[in-house]
Amino acid sequence: MRAFRVTIEDGLELDCVEHGDPHGTPMVLLHGYSDSRRSFEPLLARLPMSIRAIAVSQRGHGDSARPASGYRIGNFAADLAALLDRLDIPRAIVLGHSMGSLVAERFALDHPDRLTGLILVGAFRTLKGSAALAELWREAIADCADPVDPGFVRAFQESTLATPVPPSFLEAVIAESLKLPARVWRDAARGMMEEDFSAELRRIAVPTLIIWGDQDGFSDRHEQVALEVSIRAARSVILAGIGHAPHWELPERVAAEIAGFVAATTGAMA
Repeated sequence: MRAFRVTIEDGLELDCVEHGDPHGTPMVLLHGYSDSRRSFEPLLARLPMSIRAIAVSQRGHGDSARPASGYRIGNFAADLAALLDRLDIPRAIVLGHSMGSLVAERFALDHPDRLTGLILVGAFRTLKGSAALAELWREAIADCADPVDPGFVRAFQESTLATPVPPSFLEAVIAESLKLPARVWRDAARGMMEEDFSAELRRIAVPTLIIWGDQDGFSDRHEQVALEVSIRAARSVILAGIGHAPHWELPERVAAEIAGFVAATTGAMA
């Protein structure tokens, strides 16, 4: 794997890691709320070398820059377009997990010509009106202050799991989340809670793979069914006994599903 940094508009630096053949099928991976590019480490190691997989820490997260503003879903999607420009990638498959799924969907709507396929993991149509996020906001985020409570961060990350992950990986994930200042926790959550473009999803026409664990405590089965209905070229994979981050709990299976999807998608385009 190769770690590198890319400077996009306004001097914003994004921290990235790349795995696979530089001439392979490009795929960009977008992490969830408070995570970073490191959240994809178990998955990247298991993807075929034929996929040029680029995981990016989105603004405010991990070791990327933390501007004073710009934490709405549209801002993250615009960052992705700028990143592809800087890397000279005309089109890519985009994978989004949790918050990243909303960014991937917004990117698909705003830049349909830049997309060859869409992979949504632990995904949402919208988080506006989400009871789970509203409760998290009231109980922990609205009044959080620096330094952010490590106990809260640990409890938050552990709440996403239905089965154990390697302790060293969990500690790395928690450490990455602790890098976020309180204002980014608040601004990113507010951006998710205030936006709803679910009615536009019918415009997404690219092949789409939806991966969901049936023990996901944040995005329920109804949300997955609605996603599949909304995106006309979508198909779903349901993983029994798995939580909100299937690529953490079952990376081998998720990597195999992604590899099959990429092969089918690029073969159909050839």
